Amino acid sequence: QVQLVESGGGLVQPGGSLRLSCAASKSILYIYSMSWYRQAPGKQRELVASITSSGSTNYADSVQGRFTISRDNARNTMYLQMNSLKPEDTAVYYCNVDFRMPLSGTRTNYWGQGTQVTVSP
Repeated sequence: QVQLVESGGGLVQPGGSLRLSCAASKSILYIYSMSWYRQAPGKQRELVASITSSGSTNYADSVQGRFTISRDNARNTMYLQMNSLKPEDTAVYYCNVDFRMPLSGTRTNYWGQGTQVTVSP
């Protein structure tokens, strides 16, 4: 079983930056896409950013131009660089990997445990 471990969250002032990491315990061979989601208290979980195995990226309108998603295949790790942070960015951030199981061929996904990001004076 592959585990996704997130890190890099914390408390930051408005306008500040954070870099989130999501490390897989081992390589996942057949990846369709990797994504970051977030969920604020009382709100639905929303897609923040995604990147395909070929490197194509997509961002929510609310973070466009401020956040950057990337991955390092050699380290089995993906990142979310968050700049110009706003109080409304406060949420628990989760990583997700959409992939195909090698033996059964079933498409499934893994979730990280989440990391708290708080943007406040």
